[in-house]
Amino acid sequence: MPLTHPNSILPLPVWLTAGDEPLIIAGPCSVESREQLMATARGIKAIGRVKVFRAGIWKPRSRPGQFEGKGAEALPWLKQVKHETGMLMAVEVARPDHALQCLEHGVDIIWLGARTTVNPFMVQEIANAIKGSGIPVMIKNPVSPDLHLWIGALERISLAGSNKLIAIHRGFKTHEQTLYRNIPLWDIPLALKKEIPSLPVICDPSHIAGKRQWVGEVAAKAMWLGMDGLMIEVHPDPDNALTDPLQQLTPAGFAGILDNLPANNQIRSEELLREVRMRIDENDDKLLELLSKRMGLSAEIGLLKKQFGEQVVQPSRQKQIFEDRLKKGTGLGLDHEFVKTFLELLHEASVVIQKKNFEHE
Repeated sequence: MPLTHPNSILPLPVWLTAGDEPLIIAGPCSVESREQLMATARGIKAIGRVKVFRAGIWKPRSRPGQFEGKGAEALPWLKQVKHETGMLMAVEVARPDHALQCLEHGVDIIWLGARTTVNPFMVQEIANAIKGSGIPVMIKNPVSPDLHLWIGALERISLAGSNKLIAIHRGFKTHEQTLYRNIPLWDIPLALKKEIPSLPVICDPSHIAGKRQWVGEVAAKAMWLGMDGLMIEVHPDPDNALTDPLQQLTPAGFAGILDNLPANNQIRSEELLREVRMRIDENDDKLLELLSKRMGLSAEIGLLKKQFGEQVVQPSRQKQIFEDRLKKGTGLGLDHEFVKTFLELLHEASVVIQKKNFEHE
């Protein structure tokens, strides 16, 4: 049955959530010990609102020798968490044997990470392993911004007999330096929701942000854009976490983010504006990143001018730049005075940076 068929995916309220409340999933990036796991679970349970507890027990790492999780040793610990807190257990699987061990130990939900989604052969092997089990599966977007690859992974799991599917938007890898660890490219998850309207799509702001100070901002934006929930990483001592310490939150920090999420009635009232605001925000982020690079080049050319004995301010070069940029800016439809003022401010800031290289002569 194709994913676009109305009966191919069960709505979240039927099997996981109540009404139109967003699905909140939380837990540590990786399970480090029984004590750390239980401390995290108890802290999250005390907050409330969390239906599913996420725990990484198999961690795919970029380089050998890094902590790769506790593996199957942690599966009985998850049973203890579920018994004590009542939260459902979710585990990332990267191979068929991981999935089979989760089935054997009664794990409630499994998810495929971005590094797995990108490999159709491995997705198919996992689909074959869980075929007929009906276990709910969450699938993160592939590392690359490839909507068809993401849909393909969902289709493979659906064809294995699972009608309890959730897509997780965790951002996309880029070689450029940006504000976030992974660029959101919100148009892609929104296109997925449009392509498969019955599919729940939640956001992983921890992996998009990469730093805990931006997690709340990304989480709020995801809610404004109509995502169906959030998956957030929580750790009792984030600074000393064995994996992704910068992006994990304390239970108190996590509670603060939940308290500041927009309410459903706010989201509905903003529905007509949210796509335009999203584009404005993304363009502002790009502008700031470009300005940061531009100032870096100013510092670099300042060093070269000092090395070659040239003056910081070169009127002929300044005149040439202003004329060229004014022509280009007005040609793009920008107001002449706005472009002129912007160029003057940019020039002043650049001069300040360059002069710093001459201060100690």
